[in-house]
Amino acid sequence: MKKRQALFIILLLFVSGCSSGDYKIVYIKEKLNSKENAIKETEKYTIGVVPKVENIPYFTAVEEGALEAGKDLGVEVMYIGPTVADSKQQIKIIDELIEKNVDVLAVSANDPEDLIPVLLKAKSQGVRVFTWDSDVQQEGREFFINMVDPEVLGRHIMDTLAWALNEKGSYAIITGSTSAANVKEWVDWIQIQQRDKYPNMELVKLAESDDNPRKAYLAAKEILKKYPNIKGIIGGSSVGPPSISKAIKEEEKQGKVAVVGLSPPNSMNEYLKDGTAQMITLWSPKKLGYLTVSIAVNLLRDISPYDRQDINGVGKITRKGDAIIMGDPIDFTKDNVDQYDF
Repeated sequence: MKKRQALFIILLLFVSGCSSGDYKIVYIKEKLNSKENAIKETEKYTIGVVPKVENIPYFTAVEEGALEAGKDLGVEVMYIGPTVADSKQQIKIIDELIEKNVDVLAVSANDPEDLIPVLLKAKSQGVRVFTWDSDVQQEGREFFINMVDPEVLGRHIMDTLAWALNEKGSYAIITGSTSAANVKEWVDWIQIQQRDKYPNMELVKLAESDDNPRKAYLAAKEILKKYPNIKGIIGGSSVGPPSISKAIKEEEKQGKVAVVGLSPPNSMNEYLKDGTAQMITLWSPKKLGYLTVSIAVNLLRDISPYDRQDINGVGKITRKGDAIIMGDPIDFTKDNVDQYDF
């Protein structure tokens, strides 16, 4: 397939796109007639998509979206991730994908630095490389697909906890891994918002779970024991809020310790309805998977993502420098959680 590259580039000279100006993101699902949303039947591309870890609900939903996009666009998608959130395992997987001659690598990185050598190796062999969900240093990729604006998300998560606590009391954060670029940035903005807006609140503990439900659960149990008067816990990765909620129910502290954070709604349906958790926030991980593969296909047709680009099945995206922003976060409560299924 790469041998047809010269002919392919000539064909692409007829395709272009531009946009300018400010706008508000709108989620839509409409069929586009643009050339950038059609794939040539004579081409068969392979897209390698590497999540931080497999077999947790969030990344399973991403996989569903990625595979759906692959089917819709006529490309092969190889979705392979480590069994634990570990950069060494990701390096091995990426090496294997390079050996399989993938055309594009899309990676959610467990560490912003560790993956650089293997990503540069991929680029040197003609593989297009970008990141999604969690970034690496700029030299290792072309651009980064972010789910939401990190400042907006971090500040909003802090707001949701403050609303539940009447803006006072101690709290803890159980995050994924602070070595992951996206997690670190969210936690920074959570703390900035607390210092800026909520002086009567205090962070007493920041714990890591490495996106492991068991570790998140044990961290929550330890926090509840060590800080018996704590008022709230933020789950900073998708496995956090369900694990925290489980620990709170076991300790019979529903209504005494608030739970907010990032999680798919299906995992938190029960806890939102029984009052263990007050509000959770996320985006559509399935849509993120669909967007990732759609952008990869466009790249192979020499169509780089641009501001206000309309992606079929996703909607309008934002481009800020080398960052692509999918859209706005969604809040889930006991009143609307049944409206979503992921």
